Amino acid sequence: MLLRNRLLSLNLTSFLSPPFPPPKSASFLFSFDKTIAHSTHKRPESKPDMSASRAAKQPMSERARFAKTVLFVPPGVDPEDVTDEMILPGSNIVVGPYAGHSQIKEVEFVKSSGRAKDCPKDDRPEFAILGRSNVGKSSLINALVRKKEVALTSKKPGKTQLINHFLVNKSWYIVDLPGYGFARASDAARTDWSSFTKGYFLNRDTLVAVLLLIDASVPPQRIDLDCANWLGRNNIPMTFVFTKCDKLKASKGKRPDENIRDFQELIRENYKQHPAWIMTSSVTGLGRDELLLHLSQLRNYWDQ
Repeated sequence: MLLRNRLLSLNLTSFLSPPFPPPKSASFLFSFDKTIAHSTHKRPESKPDMSASRAAKQPMSERARFAKTVLFVPPGVDPEDVTDEMILPGSNIVVGPYAGHSQIKEVEFVKSSGRAKDCPKDDRPEFAILGRSNVGKSSLINALVRKKEVALTSKKPGKTQLINHFLVNKSWYIVDLPGYGFARASDAARTDWSSFTKGYFLNRDTLVAVLLLIDASVPPQRIDLDCANWLGRNNIPMTFVFTKCDKLKASKGKRPDENIRDFQELIRENYKQHPAWIMTSSVTGLGRDELLLHLSQLRNYWDQ
């Protein structure tokens, strides 16, 4: 019960009450092992399937069933072995043996690309940051690297119109992608952004995962759900990064935790296993270290 109680403390009770009903639309399922192998053309080495032998001896426990359905259990972790201490605060992410060094010591801008084929051509792993134009992408990048001008911030949404690569610790990339849903952009411009961004997702072998930013200060947006569904249908690994979680009191409508709960209830209609999610704030630093630790275990597994 400790696992459930910890997550329930985030006031996400309606989402986290197992058992789940059958998905209303099972057009695709999210599995970390399948999707990360798909995106990198790698598969884990064959090892004795201890979980399979254990399952053959006894039925899956309620703890393991809860972990497999609600939590993001990375490679190297048996759902039966997940404990409360292994879950990162403010998230559903379990820390496994691939988690390692996560500090950012240096970051440098490499280039901006107007087409996916013009992006840096090397074997370094990368994480793409995607979201609506006013979701706080640049602010999150600046908070992660602790530099104010790494990614330009602007009061005018839609400033980023290219694929921007930032090299971190000379070993991996943060990729700032154009925001979607910028109402003031022309229809042609929005189509172009969508076209080359999707081309990047479908043709970038070094892409480890997409950080899909969701504004927790507003109710679930259809455009965010559509984006998540498109990524899922194309087997592109993702982590939901909820931004603006410092706004504990809502001036209008619901609180961030309530909006997060509502978003997850909609997501579970298409996902049998819920993708990783984490709460963040570029103002208070909430979730910064935990998100970097999560990226480290994805990156280290990709490097195997």
